[in-house]
Amino acid sequence: MPDVRSDAVKVLIVAGTRPEAIKLAPLVLALRNEPWAHVRVVATAQHREMLDQVLTMFGITPDVDLDLMEPNQTLASLTARLLTGLDRTLASERPDIVIGQGDTTTVLATAIACFYRSIPLGHVEAGLRTGDLTRPFPEEMNRVVAGRLTTVHFAPTARARTNLLAEGIPDEAIHVTGNTVIDALLDVAARDGAVGVDLDPDKRLVLVTAHRRENFGAPLLELCDALTAIAETHPDVQVLYPVHLNPNVSAVVRQRLGNHPRIRLCEPLAYGPFVAALKRSYLVLTDSGGVQEEAPALAKPVLVLRDDTERPEAVAAGVVKVVGMRADRIVEEAGRLLRDQTAYRAMARGVSPYGDGRASERIVKVLAARFHRLSVWQ
Repeated sequence: MPDVRSDAVKVLIVAGTRPEAIKLAPLVLALRNEPWAHVRVVATAQHREMLDQVLTMFGITPDVDLDLMEPNQTLASLTARLLTGLDRTLASERPDIVIGQGDTTTVLATAIACFYRSIPLGHVEAGLRTGDLTRPFPEEMNRVVAGRLTTVHFAPTARARTNLLAEGIPDEAIHVTGNTVIDALLDVAARDGAVGVDLDPDKRLVLVTAHRRENFGAPLLELCDALTAIAETHPDVQVLYPVHLNPNVSAVVRQRLGNHPRIRLCEPLAYGPFVAALKRSYLVLTDSGGVQEEAPALAKPVLVLRDDTERPEAVAAGVVKVVGMRADRIVEEAGRLLRDQTAYRAMARGVSPYGDGRASERIVKVLAARFHRLSVWQ
């Protein structure tokens, strides 16, 4: 590790998955512009290839790469490797503050490792809750436990702040900043990249992402039936489904949908092409959390393929609707938006309840006020 000024604040930022990298990249870049902060990035590689794609896009090279991903890893084995690797990293790096994000197994292990070593943790996207530890699984448990061990909570919305207050988190420990995903989205959308998939320009694009553990098995089969029905019922529609690498998803989807002429299956898109696909889309079907935040900011209606959501702000704004994973309901709600222009326009309003692109700036100001000695740098 290079020499560090004795009065610098050592900030360690930990990412393991593609969503973490997307949402932490703007913060890494913002902190690197601050003279008081010495920033180091740790990649756990919980998801190897998808993590690397995002870091490369934003020009970020990890300072520490734990390279922990293994084929067919279980949650228990991954958590054990993460905790051991992160504990060693904290011992060698000796940071003043660690930053984690979201609800992954990486942030769970980061929170526990920081707690064991009495190192402050800042949690980006703090306070999201469904109220059911089993949905989504294991994300709800991850963020609840991480929240109990966090020192500084960066809540994306006022509702997230309310959730934290209800759990007994002190008001002074919570800062409503907006979500850094909008920072990343606006940056990448402005680059005007290409999707990189051959699509029919004359057809309306329905973009699909679905990979949650809770939707493995029968729910995923329902989705496949629904997508087939949507394509058959609406000949002016083309479906694009970037298929998650997990065999519980890819094997089923490719077997059920691989031969339909207007359903395009592809490998997971890098973030730039995915944002281009969002911009190109007419309608989005997803079980992803991040997409529920990104698509409304680009004025794309979203149908959520889950029974509940920890992101109710967009639902309240009328730009996202929770429809579950029953084929008949998905077909009904998608069909309504594809047929009824009034219903479509009501959801395609460009409402972004999750931020204005300045969340990273606000987080930096909180960290500056709390962790560095202003007099040294004036």
